[in-house]
Amino acid sequence: MIGLRDFVDSDIDSIANHANKINVSRYMASRMPYPYTKDDATWWVETGSKEQGLNYAIDLGGKCIGVVGVRFGDLEQQYSAEIGYWIAEDHWGKGIGTEAVSKMTDYIFSETKTARLSAPVYSPNKASMRVLEKCGYTLEAIHRKAVFKSDEFLDEHVFVKFRP
Repeated sequence: MIGLRDFVDSDIDSIANHANKINVSRYMASRMPYPYTKDDATWWVETGSKEQGLNYAIDLGGKCIGVVGVRFGDLEQQYSAEIGYWIAEDHWGKGIGTEAVSKMTDYIFSETKTARLSAPVYSPNKASMRVLEKCGYTLEAIHRKAVFKSDEFLDEHVFVKFRP
């Protein structure tokens, strides 16, 4: 069983190590750089995680093995938010992503006024699509060739879940 918690300085090395894997960064938005350095992890723990929505370390046995976060909308989109996550590659296929997304989704709907959570997923990332479906998200739209990453156009699948 995993926990969600605030980041601490001792997470920096773990985040730098896990996020600097091409298979982790391959389908992430480009705001997560690759290669991912210790300086990037330091900035994230000390500054970025506090400035860019609500972000938690995914904790397993006292170690940060990933991140789950929500970026809140504003103005006309003040009741909408976007959820995203990544998991260390050596923890894939163990239900950790599903547990983290489920916990964060429940938290957002119980503790904020958010009415709609969305999650954009690039077309090759079938595992993330399955995670979202297991958490009750449904496919709302497919934006064809909406993303250009790693020298190719990718479709963006948008999954949504509404406040019960």
